Amino acid sequence: MDDFLLSRYGAASVTPSPVNRMMSTVAADLREGVDVNLGVGYVNENTIPRAAFVEAVQAVLADPVKYRFALNYGGSLGSPNLIDSLRRFHIENCIGGLTADLLDRQAIIIGPNGASSLLEGMAHVLAPGIIVTTDPIYYIYSSLLERLGFDIVAVPEDDEGIRIDRLEARLHDLGDAVHGVRCLYVVTVSNPTCTILSNARRRELVRVAGELSQNLGRRVPLVLDKAYENLIHDPSVEPPESALLHDERGLAYEIGTLSKILAPALRIGYLMGPPGPLVDALVQKTSDSGFSAPLITQEAASWLLDHHVADQLARVNAGYRGKATRMRQWIDDYLGDAIEECRGGQAGFYFYLTFRDVETREGSPFFRYCTRTTGTPAIDGPPDARHPLVLYVPGEFCVHSRGDMVDAGRRQMRLSYGFEEPPRIEQALRIMREAVEFARKH
Repeated sequence: MDDFLLSRYGAASVTPSPVNRMMSTVAADLREGVDVNLGVGYVNENTIPRAAFVEAVQAVLADPVKYRFALNYGGSLGSPNLIDSLRRFHIENCIGGLTADLLDRQAIIIGPNGASSLLEGMAHVLAPGIIVTTDPIYYIYSSLLERLGFDIVAVPEDDEGIRIDRLEARLHDLGDAVHGVRCLYVVTVSNPTCTILSNARRRELVRVAGELSQNLGRRVPLVLDKAYENLIHDPSVEPPESALLHDERGLAYEIGTLSKILAPALRIGYLMGPPGPLVDALVQKTSDSGFSAPLITQEAASWLLDHHVADQLARVNAGYRGKATRMRQWIDDYLGDAIEECRGGQAGFYFYLTFRDVETREGSPFFRYCTRTTGTPAIDGPPDARHPLVLYVPGEFCVHSRGDMVDAGRRQMRLSYGFEEPPRIEQALRIMREAVEFARKH
């Protein structure tokens, strides 16, 4: 008997993606207190305001007039309380330079399951075609897009983000195929590199999206993923401007999340942008996915934004700033002679390293040392008590397989300082120093 008849997406999803494998490993096999997770980008447990969560839920349930039906289904647009709180949050904290007048002209919607669900929704409501993005890529979303049948055009970045000259050249080189472009997608604080998109580049992206739309005779959205933008913790960085400030044609959409500043378990992601068919389709996609995000978490998030977010932002950013500074010093101390380039450390919780002569890909000697799969008992430890593992994201997962950075990706890695505490981070970098020496001999 033949097996089930799967869709293209279903057939492509039978094999787990790299991040699926990593998340499964962390959830099932990571030995707490023994192995070190610098791979999967969990937030630090100490940044999650547990006591405030208890207070938020109690306050919501105690006020059924303001927080109506908090334990029932919600509307697909999102909780009106949460949408109002998000509007105030951006205005009162001067985020992106957004004003009340400008936000009043934008739609604000809540995704069914975090920011990722809004990105997935985009992939479902846009016609299949080409997505233009940055290289290194946000590998989780790019993997989904390709499984859904989209083609990725990946444009290299520099220290200001996606290179506009290379972007325009790639669009020109597409020739007639440029008619297949469906959107420009850029993460403003890059995952994986944590490169911060400069304000000049944001304005240029708005210009390019406008010119492309004009040339094609239809609207091509510019989707800016701001997942880490509230975690810009280096005080020397120029505050980012919202692309909505410069968007005269109604093409820019910004996707944010509360996962990084409050807690991932809230699963609160939101989109801001001009109302119209694209937003309407996304709202219907939310309805199709289960009516709405859980209303109790939306209302709790609203309460937290109204009562707790200023102190929380300050505390979270101070914590990540301290860890970033220390980790950068340890990178220099333990890996400095082996590193060609180090990015990140100003925002979010990632560093992105490029080695001079050491490969980091799966199966490389460096990888096998860190995962204790060398086959040498003195290095790996006994099967029932392996020596500490170090998990990282190999650069080969982070660069596009048909882009310009494939060779460099074999020598790159993303390291997260989000989850682990500083002593464990230093331990991991000491192990990586040993892995470098092992790799150079093998």
